[in-house]
Amino acid sequence: MCEDDHGHEDAQDHGHDRSGIGRRAVFVTGAAAALTLGSVSFASAAPRERRTRTVRGTLPPGSPDFVYVPVEVPRGVREIHVAYTYDRPTVPAGTQGNALDIGLFDERGTELGGRGFRGWSGGARTEFFVRADDATPGYVPGLVRAGTWHIALGPYTVAPQGLPYELTITLTYGEQDETPRPVYPPERARGRGRAWYRGDCHLHSEYSDGRYTLAEIAGLARAAGLDFINSSEHNTHSAHAHWAGLAGDDLLILLGEEVTTRNGHVVALGTDPGTFVDWRYRARDNRFGRFARQIRRAGGLVVPAHPHATCIGCNWKFGFGEADAVEVWNGAYTPDDEVALADWDGMLVASVRDGRRDWIPAMGSSDSHRSPDVIGRPQTVVLADDLTREAIQEGIRAGRSYVAESSKVSLSFTASGGRGEHAGIGERLRVDRDTPVTVRLEVTGAPRCTVRLVTDQGVLFTSDPLPVSGAGTVEWRTTASYAAYVRAEVRHEAAAGPLPGALAAFTNPVFLGS
Repeated sequence: MCEDDHGHEDAQDHGHDRSGIGRRAVFVTGAAAALTLGSVSFASAAPRERRTRTVRGTLPPGSPDFVYVPVEVPRGVREIHVAYTYDRPTVPAGTQGNALDIGLFDERGTELGGRGFRGWSGGARTEFFVRADDATPGYVPGLVRAGTWHIALGPYTVAPQGLPYELTITLTYGEQDETPRPVYPPERARGRGRAWYRGDCHLHSEYSDGRYTLAEIAGLARAAGLDFINSSEHNTHSAHAHWAGLAGDDLLILLGEEVTTRNGHVVALGTDPGTFVDWRYRARDNRFGRFARQIRRAGGLVVPAHPHATCIGCNWKFGFGEADAVEVWNGAYTPDDEVALADWDGMLVASVRDGRRDWIPAMGSSDSHRSPDVIGRPQTVVLADDLTREAIQEGIRAGRSYVAESSKVSLSFTASGGRGEHAGIGERLRVDRDTPVTVRLEVTGAPRCTVRLVTDQGVLFTSDPLPVSGAGTVEWRTTASYAAYVRAEVRHEAAAGPLPGALAAFTNPVFLGS
């Protein structure tokens, strides 16, 4: 095998012309350095013929985030198929092994935020295809036009030995079929007017790295008592056009994406159908603001996900200046959720300290991928004017919501003054600093749980355990001078010692004072 001085080998000859791999070069996509290898070339062929090229190489430790393999696609191609493998050598304890993601850009190029994106499967698949009428889940069907396409490799982690890989690229020649016109789910379901609606806004299916089908997600969402969900596949919008038949009067399906960068993940919640949001940047590139604004221009909300998660690249490093809400509770309640909750409470204190009227609401989602992940654990319960995309988003943005571990748990949380003043979750009770305020929490579905009332000073009230029926009412009196805000936590019995138990539910705050 002839190998160039940068470690990228010539393609194998499978009975056809050699691919003509040249030297690789570093170039810039937006602000992030990337690596481009030499082109893989294909000759024209008769209809129904197939041509295959194999490319091998090794990526060293410290490789750029993205490595592009250009593929010269001639006219008359019907389908592009790509398969890949890579070595996973044993590494010392505490050292990351190899993980290689993959995706595809068409002849329109790899420009950051450009129109060339045709799909991404991360590390979830070993092969994919794209043609006019169909594509592997995670990829977008459409015409296979002549020009330079790019296979995108994402060396997520590289072992000390390097990352040897092999790509097998197959072109099938022939006439192309018609691309189906996408049909998207409606932006309205049959609601109950102004009411509390339950949703799960962070879910994964076979269209990214999940195992659930879309039909399974819809069925499990209904079984969990949900009124709405949000499609949020990693770095692809390819599922958008496949949800329409699963929506209904009883289930609103919003469309979005989990934008999965190397410095944290953000859920684009309820964007316009077909919106793709690029992810190929880090915090140091100063590009996140551009794409957060794109999400909002597309009608979506910007929601940093699991900000203190411990998986590689999951911890949020872009700051919260662009956030419309933050996902404080992600899946089964774990210590990183406890840290996220405390960090969010610190943000509330900062907003009060700085005299700001704007604050970042909290929400929760399941981040379900496969069984036994529980769709709707947790779920965000939103007070909205109706079961529509716009109304649900407005309720989330305003913080008129609480998070519950299941549909069994329901809360009512209010603050009232002595002259009939009244405020609910996410609202402000406008009273003088020394006016007596009564805070009231009504709970159902939380047997033996304890209620904690949290203010800008910390936990100022802890109840006795609720009865085994799970229902109870807690009242507490304070003033705006003593508590700038009050929020409620409903917690299970602690496993040991003074540590708080796992959450059963929590609310966004009620603010006190003029």
